[in-house]
This record gives sequence, structure tokens and C-alpha cells, in this order.
Amino acid sequence: MIFYDQLQRPLTFEKAPQRIVSLVPSLTELLVDLGLEEKLVGVTRFCVHPESIKKEKTIVGGTKQIRFHKVKDLQPDVVICNKEENTPEMVHELEKFTQVHVSDINTIEDCLALIDLYGNLFSIEEKAKNIRQQLNSKLHDFKRFISDKRFKKVAYFIWKNPYMVAANHTFINHLLALNRFENVFATQERYPEVELEAIAKLDYVFLSSEPYPFSEKHFPDFEKYISKNKIKIVDGEYFSWYGSRLLAAFDYFKKIHESEID
Repeated sequence: MIFYDQLQRPLTFEKAPQRIVSLVPSLTELLVDLGLEEKLVGVTRFCVHPESIKKEKTIVGGTKQIRFHKVKDLQPDVVICNKEENTPEMVHELEKFTQVHVSDINTIEDCLALIDLYGNLFSIEEKAKNIRQQLNSKLHDFKRFISDKRFKKVAYFIWKNPYMVAANHTFINHLLALNRFENVFATQERYPEVELEAIAKLDYVFLSSEPYPFSEKHFPDFEKYISKNKIKIVDGEYFSWYGSRLLAAFDYFKKIHESEID
């Protein structure tokens, strides 16, 4: 049977893949929640959910650099990649010995579509349907919750030295907009470098816990331009991990709005 990934690349399988290597931490979690943990044979060192996964599976490297011989030795039927997380060079090299499914996720709708794709590819349609329904229910509930919240101007920092933010055409920007957080860098693309002077008139500055591990020790740099009470550390997993992590993300977003941020 022929299946298409989210880059519309064809993959051909005679039966549902039985041996899976995942190079995308958020999708490793999704695959486990879809009931595919036993079929996962390899993951990255950044695959931290569930906590036991790195102890039970072969670590093949990181998301940008992997040991191809380790992946090959695992004899996977398919390798799970993502357009943003992994490089085209990695995909090209992997395709020399196995098939590679590449996701491309910028919105929740993209995430829901991917869940459907996995349901068909791995012959787990009912499990995929169940998670999709849960996500839709959580999403609709959150939209009702957020409907009367005021818009706030924000910046979402992901890196230091140089300072970088999430901008347009990112999943983070999509979730910020859903939260009625007006991203002042949304006119720029992807993850631009910025100067801190640009944050002076914002309602809030969000410092993500990943990929750069921001903490309160980094506040002084920002306090030169904005008051301390407007600087917030946020959980990067809830703002950037697509997949089943979203089931918990909406409750986390509610807590943000119900805290002193309003």
C-alpha cells in the first residue's frame, strides 16, 4: 500500500510497520500514547516522555546528529522524522536503507492530520480516532475559556547568545495566537535573532524552558528594558510539543491565564 507523509512523499508498505525508530521527541510520546511502544526500537537522547523510554530503547543520537549505523543495525521498517526537528541531509542518508516518514506541523490542524496518518500507517485507526477526539474536545473547551480574555503583546524567547524568538510559521506562534498572546515578532519568519530593546513596551516576555534552559538567573538582562513582573518562565514542552502533549497543554494554558498574568 502507498502512504504519503506530510511533505506528500510516497512510502510503500506491504503491511503496517513493525519496527519503528523515532527521531522526534514529541512524536515518540505520541507513538507511545497510540499504543506503539513495543514497536519502537530506537529513539533520540531527547526523547524524555515517557521517562522510561531511554532506558528501554536504543539511543541513536540526537535530533540533528544521529549515528546512522545504529539506526541501520536496528533494521527499522520506518524512521519517524520532522521537517523542523531533523535535517534534509539526515532524511536523505536514512532513505538509503529504510523508509522515512516526515511530518510538517505548524498548526493544531496539522497535528490532527498527522494522528490520522499514523492511524492509517500503523493500522491503529481506533486509537488514533480516540486521541483525535480528546484533542478536539480539549481545544473546543479552551476556545470557550479564552473567548473573553484580552489580547496581550508578548515575545517568546527560545535562545540566548544570540537572542532568538519564535516568529511566523512556527507551532509556537500558532499556540500563542490561540492564547490571545499577540506575538510582536509575528511579522518575521521562523526563529529570528532580535535585540532586547524591542521588548520595552510589551505586556509580557516569555522565556522558554527549552531548547535554551532559561531561568530566573537570566532575568537581569531583560530587566534593563522591562519590569521583572512582566518576565515569565514558561514550559517549552507545552508551547512547542505537538502530539499528545497537547492533551495536557490546554490545562497548562488555563493556569497561565488564571495566574497573575491577568
